Amino acid sequence: MALSVVDLYRDILPKTNCGDCGFPTCMAFASMVVSEKHPLENCPHLDKETVARCMEELETQYAEGKWLKRDMAQDALEWAKERASSMKIKDLPERIGGELIDIDGKTTLELPYFNGIIVISDDDINHKDGSELTRWEKVFIYNHMAQGGSAFPTGNWKGLVEFPNTVSKMKSMVDHIEKPMIDRFRGRVETLIAAGEKIGGKDITKENDTADAALQFQPLPKVPVRVVFWDEVKDERIEAQVKFQFDETIIEHLDIESIMFLSEKLRDFLYG
Repeated sequence: MALSVVDLYRDILPKTNCGDCGFPTCMAFASMVVSEKHPLENCPHLDKETVARCMEELETQYAEGKWLKRDMAQDALEWAKERASSMKIKDLPERIGGELIDIDGKTTLELPYFNGIIVISDDDINHKDGSELTRWEKVFIYNHMAQGGSAFPTGNWKGLVEFPNTVSKMKSMVDHIEKPMIDRFRGRVETLIAAGEKIGGKDITKENDTADAALQFQPLPKVPVRVVFWDEVKDERIEAQVKFQFDETIIEHLDIESIMFLSEKLRDFLYG
């Protein structure tokens, strides 16, 4: 018989909410055991026989995926990988850039990624040094592979709000990217420029007549990004501002979710 959260709480656990398991209530502990495979033996008030008996049923339902919390990153990775599955490695340089190389008799693509190199093969994506990308980074790259057009940047820069279907993302851009950047670099313009140059950014402040700092990055061969920063002026009560700018061709290479991921990744890199 399967063990739901309610079953485990009602029939197995002591229902004392003692907290000895590390959770405030027995119900919270039951939820973690059923949905996230938290060890049942972490309840010190269950005897070994009860734990063993319950684990037989729990292992069965774990294997079936019953009541387990979905792994959103893995789901997204599988979807993105399937979306890019029709792409042939040999065709990628023309679409997204990079250079074809031979590794153990297999054609792979070396692709510049921020200030490093990633290697794309038929079955995986890794840093050139062999270290793993995060699953969300792989989702980002697979989506780029699937969507990547052949257009080169035109040099016509736009803010996120100027692209179609971005209104719903503007609050997230402000709250999670722009405001934290302002808090971090307000009154620290030179620190921002130094952080940008450290990760391969180019200081283009002199090309911008009004900004206190402007940096251009090349996270992907055909996807440039600019970060433009205006510092606060206390005497004139002018608040600090930061804007991420994208070449008008970016929507040929990335969907809106990927543009947001790219912006968050660049923010994190600048934080150091």
